[in-house]
Amino acid sequence: MSSLPLMVHRQPDAVMAWCGGVPVSAGQFLAEVGYIAGRLPPGQHVLNLCDDRYRFTVALAACIVSGRVSLLPSTHTPEMVRQMQRIAPDVFCIVDKDEGGADLPVFRYPASLPSQAATPVVPDIDGEQVIAQVFTSGSSGVPVPHAKRWGSLVRNVRAEAERLGIGASHALLGTVPPQHMYGLESTVLMPLQCGAALHAGRPFYPADICAALEELPRPRVLVTTPYHLRVLLADPSVLPAADQLLSATAPLSQALARDAEARFGAVLHEIYGSTETGQIASRQTAVRTEWQTLPDVRVRRDGEALWAEGGHLDKPIRLADVIALTGSDVESTTFLLHGRHADLVNIAGKRTSLAYLNHQLNAIPGVVDGVFLLPREDGAEHVGRLTALVVAPGLTAAALVAALRERIDPVFLPRPLLFVDALPRNATGKLPSQFVQNLQATLQKPPHAGMST
Repeated sequence: MSSLPLMVHRQPDAVMAWCGGVPVSAGQFLAEVGYIAGRLPPGQHVLNLCDDRYRFTVALAACIVSGRVSLLPSTHTPEMVRQMQRIAPDVFCIVDKDEGGADLPVFRYPASLPSQAATPVVPDIDGEQVIAQVFTSGSSGVPVPHAKRWGSLVRNVRAEAERLGIGASHALLGTVPPQHMYGLESTVLMPLQCGAALHAGRPFYPADICAALEELPRPRVLVTTPYHLRVLLADPSVLPAADQLLSATAPLSQALARDAEARFGAVLHEIYGSTETGQIASRQTAVRTEWQTLPDVRVRRDGEALWAEGGHLDKPIRLADVIALTGSDVESTTFLLHGRHADLVNIAGKRTSLAYLNHQLNAIPGVVDGVFLLPREDGAEHVGRLTALVVAPGLTAAALVAALRERIDPVFLPRPLLFVDALPRNATGKLPSQFVQNLQATLQKPPHAGMST
């Protein structure tokens, strides 16, 4: 595979980032990348812990041009750091805060950096170069690495930009961390490969998201999650205009998509993908349920298995989701998504999925947030009892159960049903696995009879 450029911004003074309302040029970015690349310690593997998205991008690019591999685990807990050390004993971390870091050798992002060179040169990167290792959770709890090559990633994000119509005139704000696969693709690599500008921040609260969005010139894109959208739309304040919305990491309801489009005055696209495949399809959720694969990607059925292939994928990759092809029974570029195989629930011979149950729970008026959980000792094929955690300050348990009875089969009603003040979702809107494990361990100690609050 031939080499591909680190970035496609054509002029040194082209804006490639916005930091606190201040534009950063492509030339300045390249100067900082070269400066840091020449000062990194000798380790081959890097844990990039920079909170600032621009600094993360500079550090990532410095690792790419110096031939290093960025490790991108799902969390940065002490146990996960220990796992990274076992996988790559030479790993060091890059931090941009004094209190940042992990139990690893640390390279601190420099406080002062050189000015833009007179004639900056955009490096070309070998398409076969492995620039990152992303991780899924293995059945034994040990993270499973998946190598990401430069050429495949570039083809992927260029296809995304083409599908969404995002180019050099756009500015992108992300509420997801750049260390996450979706954040890496859509808020870091896509801007570099379509000439757009990224926002350095990672706002979490509604007021911060709105303020950061207003800092950006138009056309501007908000790259976010269903969780952040729900929180934003629960705020009665007038939301700043956006020119496009992008959502991923969890299923998005059609009602929420329509509400978001109306409130922001922008079209919302949803991205489907996985750690193994990267993003492979999109849809405008407000108007269609069917997914359309990205250019040259197709989904193929082989017996009970479904495979994604073509496009940016170097080889066919088996999909872990329950998918119904709509263009053909054998191979198609369109499909319906019904959830993950691991989320299937079978109680008394009746089948559903956690994704469906969560969708119905969160669609009930008055529910701010909620999630169904499988008990720890049960599996997809044998479930004795479901638990639900709900944030619904204006509802009683009886009212919520009555609303659920209207939407789901009674065998799937949660026992227990627990009201909480908030769910400790992370920056991608997901619940930390340790929280779920601790809660399930607590629930399993005493016997529970009937519904409870």
